[in-house]
Amino acid sequence: MPVPNVPPSAIASLSDKELEVLHLLAMGHTGKSIATRLDQSEASINERLRDARRKTGVSSSRELARILAAQKIWDKNIDLSGSHPPTQDPAQPADRGQGMSKGLIMIVIPIAVAAIGMAVTNSPQAEPRSQVVQAAASEQLPLVGKWSLDVSRLPPDERPRSVTLDFRVSADQVWTGRSEIIGPDGSRQHAEATGPADGNPVPLTGNMSFADQVSMRQPAPNTLVLTFTKGGEPVSTRVYTIEEDRKSMKETIVWAGNVTPRTVTTYFRRVG
Repeated sequence: MPVPNVPPSAIASLSDKELEVLHLLAMGHTGKSIATRLDQSEASINERLRDARRKTGVSSSRELARILAAQKIWDKNIDLSGSHPPTQDPAQPADRGQGMSKGLIMIVIPIAVAAIGMAVTNSPQAEPRSQVVQAAASEQLPLVGKWSLDVSRLPPDERPRSVTLDFRVSADQVWTGRSEIIGPDGSRQHAEATGPADGNPVPLTGNMSFADQVSMRQPAPNTLVLTFTKGGEPVSTRVYTIEEDRKSMKETIVWAGNVTPRTVTTYFRRVG
């Protein structure tokens, strides 16, 4: 289901304490662990979350936390970057290109952006060490692996044949990734990018023209926040969240500009 659009005035009404709790929630904490971390009662934490939901009109505290993370509210209000949470669950496209529908483009863009995320060199000499690194990384970072879009959740006339993401990470914590989209007519598009999760933009390569740079932040082991631009202009921000079973991934898209719908949700499943 699409995530509710939260007016800027509603976000501005949130107190620093409410933002602090929502930030920790977005990073993977539960109400109980937040209470422990802040040395407060769980009832007081739940009360702050209730107040935040009332002010914004969002019925789910965790969904509200994801929306705020996608809009970089933490960067503007509070800095909890030193937090070490537990790993349990916490723009309009510039071009349609090659005859793809709007729905397919909305899939393609997050895929290419997610390419900032991940992979490892293909050098034969590096392969044994890479396998060890990936095995260790997959234990600590649920995002590592290969993911396939659940196209059955899309309208029949907007479904690509397949969309896959391959996320890998090197020993020095540099992420690289590859995405591939096979359209309804069998056409193939791909994108690839490499960079650390430090929020700095890096270039996208491949044959997709909707974006030319992507930046990545990872506020928690099971959460990835991606922002991409074209020609320096924002296109969208999206939040990828790995579910507790580590076999499912939810994507929350927040488009820049006046786009309807402004927020979209898609789903992926692990295939490797």
